[in-house]
Order: sequence, then structure tokens, then C-alpha cells
Amino acid sequence: MQLQIVPLIIVAAYLIGMLVIGFVVGKLNIKDSSDYMLAGRRMGLFMVAFSLSANNIGGGSTTGLAQKAFGAWGMSAIWYVLAASIAMIPLAYFAPKIRKTMAVTIPEVVGRRFGKFSSTFTAVLGVLSLFCLTSSQIAASGTVVATLTGIPTNVALVIAGLVVILYTTFGGMIADQVSDLVQFIIILVGLAVATPFVIQGCGGWEAISAALPPVQLDFAKIGWVTIIGYIFNYFCTFLAGPEMVSRFETAKNEKTARNASWLSAILMAAMSIFPTLLGLAALAMKDSIPGLAADGSNAMMAVTSAYAPGVMVGLISAAIICATMSSADSNLLCMSTMVINDLYLGLGGKKNLSEKTIIFYTRACNVVFALVAMGISMFGVDIVTMNTFAFGIRCAGPFAAYGLGLAVPRATKTAGIFSLVAGTVGFIFWQLLSGGDFYLGILPVVFGCAVSVVAFFIVNAITLKMGAQPAPSAYLDEGK
Repeated sequence: MQLQIVPLIIVAAYLIGMLVIGFVVGKLNIKDSSDYMLAGRRMGLFMVAFSLSANNIGGGSTTGLAQKAFGAWGMSAIWYVLAASIAMIPLAYFAPKIRKTMAVTIPEVVGRRFGKFSSTFTAVLGVLSLFCLTSSQIAASGTVVATLTGIPTNVALVIAGLVVILYTTFGGMIADQVSDLVQFIIILVGLAVATPFVIQGCGGWEAISAALPPVQLDFAKIGWVTIIGYIFNYFCTFLAGPEMVSRFETAKNEKTARNASWLSAILMAAMSIFPTLLGLAALAMKDSIPGLAADGSNAMMAVTSAYAPGVMVGLISAAIICATMSSADSNLLCMSTMVINDLYLGLGGKKNLSEKTIIFYTRACNVVFALVAMGISMFGVDIVTMNTFAFGIRCAGPFAAYGLGLAVPRATKTAGIFSLVAGTVGFIFWQLLSGGDFYLGILPVVFGCAVSVVAFFIVNAITLKMGAQPAPSAYLDEGK
């Protein structure tokens, strides 16, 4: 494969920049474990909003979205990300409640209300899922590096993984959020600047639309049942998503957390159109694009390489790597934080650790877990399959225990525990029944979350009627 010099220089500059951010932040801003895990709870509106957006926009929302537009979804592929932006709107109701808990992780809040078993069960599910997600994002980043350089994919995976390890381990949550801000700006600006070049190179939108079957331009081609299903899917995975919750916890106050959810919805909606248009452009010009995969898996890179200058190819390449790494670093830090905060300390580890020791242990976990994730990524497991399982297994069970635990004061301990187990079993059942896809218009994670909610309310009503006392509050200032 020919070495692409200009794109490679741009991507290399980005990777070096991320390392510099991690090193500088680690030296100047990390004073205690709160700084490392939660950025000192002092982040403003734009830092939180851009970080939320960057975490939601991964490889599936860039290259994957373009592939869907190239394939059966057509213009309606825009809903793959637009549904996520809509899901951020009801999340604005929960964001201030999340910030009010003054917790570090989801398992910590679940444990406050429903006991140690609930906390441990939630943490194990979260760590399992985050391993899968970190592996898939490192794999996606490595693929781009391999495409630009022509080096073996496994070597590229190591390079991408090492960059994630270094800047996350050095700078923790502060570096994570600073890099997220930079990354989302690169994603949005890169796609916004490159897309018009590609469309013009293809002869303009009139030429593209004329070359496509009219059905490919249908905004609702996938059907409203599927669209609504994706909105519910994103809401469920966001509310019980460790990396999302951790962002709200870093906000300087509850108002900032709420407003960041609104702003993130706008940012993601703005981004959704560009990969869709690139995928449609690739489909319209598929017979004249060299190296275009038959399934459109490289549609974004292929059409940009064919119809845009090298600088634009570099911007798109950097945007794709930003999208994947912004998710990988967050997944990695959340996983290490849960292991230390909820498993090690929660299960009887030494309680009086110094702040320096907690940071050291968390950094060590970052390194070890990232190395394991890099190893998993080299097995070539299908990214979509791995992500679908990961999002479902971490969200379905904890969804009611966490979300309703924040919103329902008179919740019993038994209701929380039953909902955790029932939601997880429900997800696994629907995953096996549906093959991980829509069945009767319902995704496995949505089915599992629905089961957890139903189980929560039924068991809660029964146990309250039997005289059970409400569980302790999720909020420290309301006592236990």
C-alpha cells in the first residue's frame, strides 16, 4: 500500500499532541485522586458537553455510519447518530441528580441504596463491558493507522494502544476531557470541511442524488419503529453508561451538568449529517473509486481519498482516530476507577490508602487493562458484535437500580436487587432470541432495561406493602 504522506503527518501530529496533553496535565493538575478520577469536579459547560459528545461519537458513528449510508440504510443512516442526540434531551432531567450524588461511579450509587451485592454485581458487569469497548476502539484506531502507513494491522494496534495508555495514564480525567474537547472539534471541523470537497469532487449533490435510487434518499427508510427503538436504546445506554455518568460527575455544579446534556444534543445532531453524505457519495461513485470495499466498510476513507486533497484526507483520518480514541480513553479510565473504587476498596481492600497510592493503583490498572484490551483486539472479533454485547450487559441490569434509584425515594433494597438480576437475564434472553438485532422492533438492551423497570416497580410495590423500609438515599446530604 502506498504511503500517504500528508495524512500521515496530520495524524502523527495529533497523536503527539495527545501525548503532550497527557504529560503536561499529569505534571501540573493532578494533586489527588479526585483530580485524577473526576477532574476535581470543576469542569465547565463546554468541557463537559464536548466530552459527552466525543464519547458518544466513536468509530461506529463515523466510519460505521458512512457504511450504513452506503448500504441498506441510505439517507436514513443519519438517525444512527441523530437518535443519540435526541436521547440526550431526557437525560438532562437526570444529569443534575447524577451530579448531586457526589459519587465517583455508578456502582457506588447503587451500593448506597441497595447494598454491597448490588454494587459488586454492577461493577463486574461494567468492567466486563468496558474491556470489550476498549478493545473495539483500539482496533478501529489501529485500522486507520494501518491504512495510512501500510504497516501490519497488529503493529498499528500496538501504536494506537500505547498512545491511549500513555496520555490516559499520565493525565487521568482532566487530560481525558481536554483531549475530548480537542478530539470533538477535530471530528466536527474535519468532517464539515472535507465533506463539501468530496461532494464537489463528485460533481455536486445533484450528480450524486441523480446516481442514486430514490429510496436511498428517503429520510425514514429504516422505518419509524426502528428509529424510535434506537432513541430508547441510546437513552438506556447513556443513563447507565459509566463514561457518561462520570462526565456529569465532573461538572462544577448541577446546572452545568443539565445544560451540558442540552448542548451535547446539539453538537451530535450537527455531526450526524456528514458521514451520511460521505457514504451516499461513495455509493453514487462506487464504480470509479479505487479500493472501495464491496460492503462499504471503508467508504468514508475511500471516497475522501478519491475526491479530496491530501490535507482533507488527513483531517478525515484524524477525525476517525479522534472518534475512536475519545471513546477508548474514557472506557479505560472508567474501568480502572471501578476496579479500584468499587471492587478493590468495596470488597475489603486497604481502606486508608493515601491519595498518591490510589492514583498509582489506578494508573497501573490503566496500563494492565489496556494491554489486555490490545491483545483482545488482535483476535479480530467483530466490532459491532462486541459493542452490542458490551452496551447491553452493562446497562440492562443496572438501568432501573441506578436511574430509578436516583428518582424514586421510596425504593426498597429488594426491588433494586431483583431489578439488577432480572434486567441482566432479560437482556441475555433477548440477545440469544434476536441474534443481537431488532426482534419485534425491540433491541436486546431495551428489552433488558424494560424488564428491569417492570421488576423494580412490581417488587417495590410488594415489599412496601409487606412493610419493608425504603432503602437509604442515593444522595449523601440526605443521609442513609
